[in-house]
Amino acid sequence: MPGSGVKDMQAWKHFRTITHHKRLVMRGCFRVGLYWQGLVHDLSKYSPVEFFVGARYYQGNMSPNNAERLDRGYSQSWLHHKGRNKHHLEYWIDYGLPPDGGIIGMRMPDKYIVEMFIDRVSASKVYQKDSYTDESAWKYYKKGKSHLLLHPEVRELLERLLLMLAEEGEEKTYDYIRREVLKNK
Repeated sequence: MPGSGVKDMQAWKHFRTITHHKRLVMRGCFRVGLYWQGLVHDLSKYSPVEFFVGARYYQGNMSPNNAERLDRGYSQSWLHHKGRNKHHLEYWIDYGLPPDGGIIGMRMPDKYIVEMFIDRVSASKVYQKDSYTDESAWKYYKKGKSHLLLHPEVRELLERLLLMLAEEGEEKTYDYIRREVLKNK
């Protein structure tokens, strides 16, 4: 089939990208004692509905979900992914009870906030490659934070970890997570 080599190459590059990301998250989760979460992180990315879309829209410098959104107006892959992975804030969006009402971000368990932090750091490392710094994940978060539906306690912890990483580095931040955030988990 003509042209299938290009598609095969994109599929291979996508596989390598998601596997590299998964391995970085796994290492980060292991560093803080979240062994099971590290092992099962983002396994849905290997499912057909996510993998084939990811391969088709593979860019190498951004999430294929964004390219799918630009093309289709929504991302089928993302809708599948966020509904199966508790480290995504979108998994925790629900209707609030009165008097709050409306769509709100629910309180995530700390272990998923930590995984979300590690996920963001790992994604920055994957997409920014050699230009990554400890400030990268914080800078990316700052650009879009006003649009995120986060429970106030979730926002506070995520921002504390991102800022700590930016200001004090990875070793100190991961040690803090292990000793303080997850100490009773």
